Amino acid sequence: MVDKILLENMMFYGYHGFMAEERRLGQRFAVSLAIGTDIRAAAEADKLDLSINYAVVYAAVKEIVEGPPFMLLEALTERIAAVVLDMGAATVRVTVKKLHPPMPLQMDFVAVEITRERP
Repeated sequence: MVDKILLENMMFYGYHGFMAEERRLGQRFAVSLAIGTDIRAAAEADKLDLSINYAVVYAAVKEIVEGPPFMLLEALTERIAAVVLDMGAATVRVTVKKLHPPMPLQMDFVAVEITRERP
């Protein structure tokens, strides 16, 4: 069984999007992660260095989302997944929400969600 560390609705301001206006003005993004990892050793020893430090994960996601723009949410989501897997996760589910898409439609958000695992 794989345990999970959850980080829900981390809020960032970024400049991602297909439309030039999105990359110029920016907008809010919410990112959620479900990090699959075996936490038994960390729990038994009560040692952070035996787990995945979610403060470090948060900082890495912040750097990605607030960093250079991606044209597509799909590319942004894949980058986040790759970095979290490199931190030692066995699996990761990443959801990236664009909270106010610049479209003449009524919706709360548009999102991309992926699940990836370490090879």
